[in-house]
Amino acid sequence: MSTASDTAPDPAAAPADESGAGGPKLPLSALLALATAVFITSLTETLPAGLLPAMSRDIGVSESAIGQTVTVYALGTALTALPLTAATSSRRRKKLLLAAVGGFAVANTVTAVSSVYGLTMVARFVAGVAAGLAWALLAGYARRLAPVHLQGKAMAIAMAGIPVALSLGVPAGTFLGDWLGWRTAFLSMTALTVVLLGWIVAAVPDFPGQARAERSRLLPVLRVPGVTPVLFVTLVFVLAHTILYAYIATYLDDIGLGGSTGLVLLAFGGASLASIWIVGAQINRRLRGLTVGGAVLVAVAAAMLAALSDSTALVYVAVVLWGLGWGGVPTLLQTAVGDAGGDHADSAQAMLVTLWNVAMAGGGILGGILLDALGSQSFPWTVLLLLLPVIAVVLHARSAGFPAHRPVAPTEGAPPAP
Repeated sequence: MSTASDTAPDPAAAPADESGAGGPKLPLSALLALATAVFITSLTETLPAGLLPAMSRDIGVSESAIGQTVTVYALGTALTALPLTAATSSRRRKKLLLAAVGGFAVANTVTAVSSVYGLTMVARFVAGVAAGLAWALLAGYARRLAPVHLQGKAMAIAMAGIPVALSLGVPAGTFLGDWLGWRTAFLSMTALTVVLLGWIVAAVPDFPGQARAERSRLLPVLRVPGVTPVLFVTLVFVLAHTILYAYIATYLDDIGLGGSTGLVLLAFGGASLASIWIVGAQINRRLRGLTVGGAVLVAVAAAMLAALSDSTALVYVAVVLWGLGWGGVPTLLQTAVGDAGGDHADSAQAMLVTLWNVAMAGGGILGGILLDALGSQSFPWTVLLLLLPVIAVVLHARSAGFPAHRPVAPTEGAPPAP
C-alpha cells in the first residue's frame, strides 16, 4: 500500500495550526479526498455483491459467472500491486493518484453500459489495475500529509473509506440498483469519481517519488519475525469472508430473504462501523485480543448462518456479529504487518495488499465452485472451517505478529471514530 518514500514525513505537508497553538494540524480536506478515493476503490470492488441477480439476468449469464466480476477485479489488483509499487516509486505522487482515480471512472462507465460479459470482465480487470495503483499510493500518501506524531491518525482517516464503503456504499448501491437498475449504481460511481478528480486537483498536494537506490526489496521481509503469520491470517481470513460476501445476494435469495438484501447489508455495514470505532479506540493496547475476537465473532456468525438460517431474526443477529468481527480487520492487519515489518514495512504492506486481493479472487472462484456444486448453504460452513486455522495462528504468534502490546508510542495509530 505504500513505498518507502511514502512513509517518510514531509515538513511542508503539515500546515501551521490556525488556532494559535502554533503546532501542526491535519490537512482534513486532502485526507478526506484520499478517504473518498479509498471509498471508491473499496466500493468498486464490492458493489457487484449486492447486484448479482440483476446483473446476471441483464447480461444473460449465471450468478456464479457474475460473481467472477469480483474475482477478476481482485486478480487485476493482485497481479499489479507489487509491480506498480516498484515501477512507479520514483514518479510524482499526484499524477499517479489522478491516473488511478481516472481509471475507475473509465472502468465503471464501461461496466455500466456493457451488455457483453467479456467486455464487462475486461472493464472489471482494468478497475482492479487502477486499484493496484491506488493501493500503492494511498496509505503512504496519507502518512506524508501529516507530522510524525499524527501519521497514524491521518492514515486512519484516509482508510475510513473502507468501512464507509461497506456500511453505506454497498447498501446504497443495492437500493439504487433495485430502484433504478444496477447500471445506474455504476454510473453514480463514475459521477462521484469525476467530482473526486477535481477535489484532488484542488486540495491534495504533490510529493516526489523516491530514488531507485532507496527502494526496499520484497523478499527479505518474509524472513522478518511476525510478518509471515500476519500474511497467512490475511490470506485465509479474507478468503473466508469473500466466499460469503461476494455471493451474499444469492445466499439471501436462497434462504428466502432476497428482497431484504439492502437491509441485511445495511445491518452488516452499521456493525462494521461500530467495529472500526472500537478497534480505533483500543488497537494500541489490544491488537492481539481484537484480532482473536474478530475471528471468533465471524466464526460464530458463520455457525449461526449454517445452522439457524431458517430464523430471519437470527440471520440478522449473525450478520451483525459478522460485521462486528470483520469491520476492524483491515485496520488490524495493516497495523500488525506494519509493526512486524519494521524497516521493511513498505514491502510488508505491498505484500499484504497482494495477498488480500489474491484471497478475494480465490473467494470469488471458490464461492462460484461451491455454489454450482453444493449450493449457497455450503458458504457458512466453509467460512467456519477456514477460520479455525486463523484463530490458531493468531494465538500462536504471541511473540511476533500479534503481540499483546504494540511496539509503538501510544499516540500513534489510534483512529478517531469514523
